[in-house]
Amino acid sequence: MEDIQGLTENVLSNGDVYFGSFKDSLPHGKGKYTWFEGTIYEGDWKDGKMTGKGKIMWPSGATYEGDISGGYLHGFGTFHYSDGSIYNGAWRMNIHHGIGRKLYANLDIYDGSWKEGIPEGCGRYFWSSGNSYIGNWKGGQMCGKGIMKWVNGDHFIGFWLNGLRHGSGVYYFADGAYYFGSWSRGLKDGKGTFYPAGSKPPSMEKWHNFLGYDIDGKGFVSRTLSLNLEKEKAPRHGLKHSLSEKISVTGISSAGGLSNWPTSMDVNWGSSYPTQEASADDDSCVMSHASDQGQNNVPYNDRVVYEREYIQGVLIQERVKDYEELLHKSMEQKKTTVKEAARVSCVNFFENHRSYYLMLNLQLGIRYTVGKITPVPMREVRASDFGKRARIVMYFPRKGSQFTPPHYSIDFHWKDYCPMVFRNLREMFKLNAAEYMMSLCGDNGLRELSSPGKSGSIFYLSQDDRFVIKTLKKSELKVLLKMLPKYYDHVKAHENTLITKFFGLHRITINGRSKVRFVVMGNMFCTELRIHRRYDLKGSTLGRYTHGDKSKDGITLKDLDLSYEFHMDKLLRQSLFKQISLDCMFLESLHIIDYSLLLGVHFRAPEKLKALLEPPATVQNSENLLHDDGESSESEPTIPPKGLILVTHEPSSVTTAPGPHIRGRPLKTDTFGDREVDVLLPGTARFRVQLGVNMPAQASHKLREAQSGSAEVELFEVYDVVLYMGIIDILQEYNVKKKLEHAYKSLRFDPLSISVVEPHLYGTRFKNFLEKVFHDLP
Repeated sequence: MEDIQGLTENVLSNGDVYFGSFKDSLPHGKGKYTWFEGTIYEGDWKDGKMTGKGKIMWPSGATYEGDISGGYLHGFGTFHYSDGSIYNGAWRMNIHHGIGRKLYANLDIYDGSWKEGIPEGCGRYFWSSGNSYIGNWKGGQMCGKGIMKWVNGDHFIGFWLNGLRHGSGVYYFADGAYYFGSWSRGLKDGKGTFYPAGSKPPSMEKWHNFLGYDIDGKGFVSRTLSLNLEKEKAPRHGLKHSLSEKISVTGISSAGGLSNWPTSMDVNWGSSYPTQEASADDDSCVMSHASDQGQNNVPYNDRVVYEREYIQGVLIQERVKDYEELLHKSMEQKKTTVKEAARVSCVNFFENHRSYYLMLNLQLGIRYTVGKITPVPMREVRASDFGKRARIVMYFPRKGSQFTPPHYSIDFHWKDYCPMVFRNLREMFKLNAAEYMMSLCGDNGLRELSSPGKSGSIFYLSQDDRFVIKTLKKSELKVLLKMLPKYYDHVKAHENTLITKFFGLHRITINGRSKVRFVVMGNMFCTELRIHRRYDLKGSTLGRYTHGDKSKDGITLKDLDLSYEFHMDKLLRQSLFKQISLDCMFLESLHIIDYSLLLGVHFRAPEKLKALLEPPATVQNSENLLHDDGESSESEPTIPPKGLILVTHEPSSVTTAPGPHIRGRPLKTDTFGDREVDVLLPGTARFRVQLGVNMPAQASHKLREAQSGSAEVELFEVYDVVLYMGIIDILQEYNVKKKLEHAYKSLRFDPLSISVVEPHLYGTRFKNFLEKVFHDLP
């Protein structure tokens, strides 16, 4: 050991060398540590650990200079990789975490938010080829709202998922054409409108305002990220298993120095490209919209627009419309929306932001109720759990109280009905209390939906789409409370019931007089698959036709709009109608009428796909990885000729997404004998088949005479489909007044509807109608 000008050099038995100052036999202050294999650290030390500012140099040529805490790269610093990549930004425990900028070896650049070493949050990615993406990231992939700009001048503004366009968006072509529509896993999927070059889309500004930036992406990242990284401070506590942890408490260990951890850092942190999973469909810079133009025989001009519908990238319908007609319809819709907004609803006690205050109050109340009931030991429900005293009541003043937190809404009273019953119902459907609260009460809040009916109710959708919250009339609340004991028994006895799943019943009172009642229900359309058609089926012809524009994506159609028959496996159909009969008998016993079957249909690409998509070399493979420049490689279509395949059930292979809260066993099919089955959707996923969920079928399209002169063209007659269904609107109780009203209407307008005057006849007509819709496979 040698002491030179207050500094001490210590040579360890393994060949490591420390040269610097000590405090109580531990490195403290400035010092330099050289590992035997050649790694060097030079910088600050504190109580035997590298803490403060410092520089690390590895034999591979990699270097780090910046903040270090407890032996970790922690704070702000710059890392030069041996392959030429450079990261400059925030670190946490040796991992990129926070705001940072990385220049990759291939000259790609990512500038934005990182989490646990991968891009997540808001950021910008610039490919060396000139393509760029500005928007949200998750798990190292483009996910959320964002804008993609290709070097040829094309843009896409909309939603992304796992690096693929997924959700609604608008594609802007360099020549001035636009396509407003929806995508699924990188392929056009659903309804949309194409505006040729020269026409002016009516709602382009909406998309810019929605995303928070213009077509060049200006202002997005600058408003959400603080790129002044040098101001970030690193915490100095709670760090373990660090580089310098092996220094002995009595001095530098003579057994092995600080370990060989630094040697592998450059290897573990090699240059990975977060966009390798991203892809583009036929609108990418490789393909222009010229391929779309070839799909019809009408010359493009600025007076014509094209309403289209796609299934997994395949065009199945197209309707040519005059631009002035579409613009006029858009203006009429705006006027109608203003008129509807002026109507008095069941929550007219709010003059301003009424729905927002309702949402805040609802979240506060649910968080309080679930938090209070969850610690109670699990037990079977008793008769008293359904009684009038089975309530949780609490007052929420704005300033807070001994039992409630302060909040930004207005003062309100909260009532939770039958909390133990609904807690047990949630348990039946395997809903975790913490996940339930996060879904309904998370920071992202609830999304308000427009009411699909005439009730004036307000609908909310949870941030993850798993739950629907609906305001109730007082009469509907009474019906639900009256039927709750039998409903609980029915759900407990029949795990495959199709009846609406209820998970909570609440009431908010404002100023001691204005009351709003809510029910929390499962969303049966919470699925990884896109629902292309929605139908509300009652088995009646009286008023069962959707007026207005039925081409709007997401609209719920009715009985007379249904132009398909569905052919199912024999055993699947038997299981379905057995449960429908049980559910109808239950509703009849409660004198419930006017319920309906909510049917969702997911279409698969038709079997004629390969004949349609020619030549194959022009079709983008949405599942292939991106090259480093962000462009997709060309290959055969990813969607095989067969839309879906039934396979033997394998629990370890199926997707375990949240789903619509079901608990039944997978179903058996006639094709597979007594074995349970999954449905395999090539290019998408594999799901277990359960009653009302992921049910495979074939849809046969029938062209009605009224459509024969229409400009709308259906390109295919038979589709593979996946069906979702549930019995809804079960809170309309039979009474004499309703009986007389329906009798009068049915006798005068609709002979079929006369059966609605008795609950058991309503159920019979309902089942008879569905038997004409669902058939056995030939």
